[in-house]
Amino acid sequence: MVLKDNKDSDELGDSLNNCQLSTVNCQLNQDRAPLYEAMREYQNNRVVKFDVPGHKGGRGNKTLTGFLGESALKNDVNSMKPLDNLCHPVSVIKEAQELAADAFGAANSLFMVNGATGAVQAMIMSVCKAGDKIILPRNVHRSAINALVVCGAIPVYVNPGVNGELGIPLGMMPEEVELAIVQNPDAKAVLVNNPTYYGICSDLQKIVEIAHRHGLLVLCDEAHGTHFYFGEGLPINGMAAGADMAAASVHKTGGSLTQSAILLMADTVNPDYVRQVINLTQTTSASYLLMVSLDLARQNLALHGKEFYAKTVEFAEYARREINAIGGYYAFGSELCNGRDFYAFDTTKLSVHTRAMGLAGIEVYDLLRDEYDIQIEFGDIGNILAIITGGDRALDIERLVSALSEIKRLYGRSPVGLFDHEYINPTVDMPPQAAFYAKRVSLPINETAGRVCGEFVMCYPPGIPILAPGERITRDILDYIAYAKEKGCSLTGPQDMNVEYLEVVE
Repeated sequence: MVLKDNKDSDELGDSLNNCQLSTVNCQLNQDRAPLYEAMREYQNNRVVKFDVPGHKGGRGNKTLTGFLGESALKNDVNSMKPLDNLCHPVSVIKEAQELAADAFGAANSLFMVNGATGAVQAMIMSVCKAGDKIILPRNVHRSAINALVVCGAIPVYVNPGVNGELGIPLGMMPEEVELAIVQNPDAKAVLVNNPTYYGICSDLQKIVEIAHRHGLLVLCDEAHGTHFYFGEGLPINGMAAGADMAAASVHKTGGSLTQSAILLMADTVNPDYVRQVINLTQTTSASYLLMVSLDLARQNLALHGKEFYAKTVEFAEYARREINAIGGYYAFGSELCNGRDFYAFDTTKLSVHTRAMGLAGIEVYDLLRDEYDIQIEFGDIGNILAIITGGDRALDIERLVSALSEIKRLYGRSPVGLFDHEYINPTVDMPPQAAFYAKRVSLPINETAGRVCGEFVMCYPPGIPILAPGERITRDILDYIAYAKEKGCSLTGPQDMNVEYLEVVE
């Protein structure tokens, strides 16, 4: 992979000479779903199965077949010539990826069966090797920092803005990205969240322009931005903004199966090299259920995405108005855009601040699930997020609004004493890889202030680390962790499953 005019690209520049650009610029028929069509033909041939998987189309496990359905088990097949191979696609998977690239406005695309996690890691590991620097916001998903642990790249964090009222991290300001680039002229790339979990977008086009002017690649984590490629009136997507790569988690808002995603690439990138990087860690037994769901989701979005996301926005805007009319909640939106660190807002997102009515977001999350049988995406210290799509029903939206009204009436109280911020600026003392693999000692968590953390601590979801390997542990961070535990957040990352001990660097 290489950025034009970048003379110091090592393997990336060498491999570009062999890059065969996709034919996505030709007129492709988005009505087609080549992988789906090949699988239908395979099933019609009534092939006798003497290959894996061992359930033999479901006959070997009747309980599983009864639970998932006969069709799912029959379509859970292995790579073979008629169905192509994700590790080295030459026929129907290749065609499906070309159609996806065309639909998303990319030069090339690669199907991922390890979610946007795999795509984010592939982006970083394609552009960075051990010791290389990458500029990124600290409020990234754990997958990005995991990639740094694996490949040994060095993070240069640009602290996102913070909304004091909501207590949440925002986006990066372009001038701060440029300052980080000037101070780190040897950096290889900039990674941008587009959008954040809360639906907040940075000025992506400006950041791309700045990064490319300085010879850096731009990578977009669009795990929550698939709809930007197909809806109208939504923030700009990575490919349209000129980014070099983007990770689209199609299963989140695009209708494919959980764990499926697409890695999008501009013509500045060698897809064959990226595929080699992906094959270092991705399974050689890719699920055809996941891949065919990507093929069919792309077809559906290409043909019907505009109206699907228009309905999504209509549902979300209605819910925002009704929730704000309750009082005590704040379902925030585009009114907070400031042209800087809150440059644009994803209007499909239903992000709701809860602290003013006296409850932490995680408490509202738990009440919705336990008392009202409503499962939302996540609740954190001060906010909740409900994922809305055109697949919802008006009745479901009304049920959510009514439940929130009842929760306020029954459980609302004074907000005095509630924690008021979600994000704490980190102090990075060591690269993530060095800290993760360093000699470590386990200490009671309350005795770790001032030490360097050797592992992750995060609430999941959203999976943004409170602590990452190499960061200095402070009393503010420990207070945040204690408060999150008290309120019932699901804390993950440490070796100690109870998060009573932390591994720190000796």
